[in-house]
Amino acid sequence: MNIPKQNFIKQFSSSISWKDDGIYYADSSENVSYPDNGNDNCFEIEDTSFWFRHRNHCIVEMVKNYPPINNAPIFDVGGGNGFVSLGLLNEGFDVVMIEPGVNGAINAKKRGIKHVICGTTHSAKFKSRTIPAIGVFDVVEHIEDDIGFLKHLWDLLVPGGMLYVTVPAHQALWSHEDVDGGHFRRYTLSNLISRMGKSGFKVSYSSYIFTYLPLFVLFLRKIPYKLNLVRSTASSSIKKDHSSPDGIGSKILNYLHKWERNKITGRKRIPFGGSCMVTAKKPI
Repeated sequence: MNIPKQNFIKQFSSSISWKDDGIYYADSSENVSYPDNGNDNCFEIEDTSFWFRHRNHCIVEMVKNYPPINNAPIFDVGGGNGFVSLGLLNEGFDVVMIEPGVNGAINAKKRGIKHVICGTTHSAKFKSRTIPAIGVFDVVEHIEDDIGFLKHLWDLLVPGGMLYVTVPAHQALWSHEDVDGGHFRRYTLSNLISRMGKSGFKVSYSSYIFTYLPLFVLFLRKIPYKLNLVRSTASSSIKKDHSSPDGIGSKILNYLHKWERNKITGRKRIPFGGSCMVTAKKPI
């Protein structure tokens, strides 16, 4: 196997090493608040999940509206199995994926992600003011000191660099899934935007997505959680949650997803939903 040219990656970090599996590994490690089997569970369902597919479509539309400066690469931090990275690549964006889980990094490589770094932005010791754009898609809720983390990302970005964020919405919907997933909190757009401002970012766009999900989360997750009813975490149960409905339900879901994508494409804000998404910029 030929070793690829390393100048591209090495300009961002000198604390990573390329291995024979085609993945760069950070020279040190860092504990993260994420279940050990989280990436493998997601890998089984991502390609057929209505949730993962629609989130990808929304992320792509957001990035198209606010692309990285000079079409520079997007660093997908905490990129899991590379599902979002692949979606961005398929739309013509260059991507570098950073994922602390070894299985996730390997899965991303299998998906065809060329530049994969196994580590965190801290363990890989990325250089300040070198990264042109960062995506953290359902990552910030796993960080206890979220403002400190956002400030860290601000430091890594070049002036004018872009940050793309998605997080779960509404603390009132907190349930077993948040506990099992290693979350510290859920957000509203207002408190997420406030945290972005405190970290030095200027928000360009913000919206909710998954307008219909809070009602389902309330009845299927929140209420059972409050009643201390333990919900099955079996693979079959997770797959069922992410399966698209049949018949008229499928048509309604497709209509809602198309409506949300059109809103994002038109840079319009959706007032309510199960997830928040924000684009922000580091001032020049």
